[in-house]
Amino acid sequence: MLSVICPVYNEEKYIVSCIESILQQDYPRNDMEVLFVDGMSTDRTREIIETYLLKYSFLRVLDNPEKIVPCAMNKGIVESRGEVIVRIDAHTLYAKNYFSVLVKQLGQLQADNVGAVCRTNVLNKNVKTLAIREVLSNKFGVGNSVFRTGIDRIMEVDTVPFGCWRREVFDKYGYYDTRLVRNQDIELNKRIIRGGGKIYIVPDTYCTYLARETFEALAKNNYGNGKWNILTVFYTRQFDSLSVRHFVPLFFLLSLLLPLVGSLWWSSLVWLSVLSASLYLMIFGWVSFLIAFREKLNFIYLLACFITLHLSYGWGSLIGIFKLPFLK
Repeated sequence: MLSVICPVYNEEKYIVSCIESILQQDYPRNDMEVLFVDGMSTDRTREIIETYLLKYSFLRVLDNPEKIVPCAMNKGIVESRGEVIVRIDAHTLYAKNYFSVLVKQLGQLQADNVGAVCRTNVLNKNVKTLAIREVLSNKFGVGNSVFRTGIDRIMEVDTVPFGCWRREVFDKYGYYDTRLVRNQDIELNKRIIRGGGKIYIVPDTYCTYLARETFEALAKNNYGNGKWNILTVFYTRQFDSLSVRHFVPLFFLLSLLLPLVGSLWWSSLVWLSVLSASLYLMIFGWVSFLIAFREKLNFIYLLACFITLHLSYGWGSLIGIFKLPFLK
């Protein structure tokens, strides 16, 4: 029995595409249940899901009054009936063999968690959204995460985007940390690794994440990611709950801001900020030019997307640091 858990909150734009990709899975429906754990959506998400409940008995919906993902996952795990549990996301589409491959590999590899590559795409394609898609798929945009950049063989890794576990894994390593609004999957995976568990990413299937389609939405999302990098370390007291790559945007932002502050006392320090900004624009201007030439995309949108992504992420981390003295 497979239990698929999908936290949702105000996903009316994406939920139909997500459900349709679930319905196309080759996993036997008699051996599967799908639990949508709704954070009390205020749009049409719940209404849309309930139209599918009338047609498909293996779909269920649960309430998540706490609204955040770790609470949704923990409630779904407790309410589920499966020996194997898969966590999915409403912003994402899944290859037809996604569930079957992960369940099969979980047993063959004797793994504690198995995942697959998460490709990036956009729901509505235009000049701007295609630039966003490209940056969020590029190692200069999102770092060296193999689940984003792609693989051609089974690899042991420190995290995967959407996990597949045997139920007893949660008894052994614990449930989701409900203090974490973001990074809850990464933190759980790091806990599994620290406990001696094994996590693998496999190449035989994939999912497709549907990215935000405006610079404003991109900045808001990555601001939250950056802030919760800092808060995750604070709450878990474990720096290795995350990886060094998660803090690179913060280091870049500090290379701009600290010399500017120091220049109030020694004006020559301002040139360090100029140097850092110039090097950044040279490097990412060249990267954007190569992408634009190769993919026939807009150079300005590509460069603007890199800047938006990195600065919002770094700014979120900086605000997270300032919040620390006020946290319990």
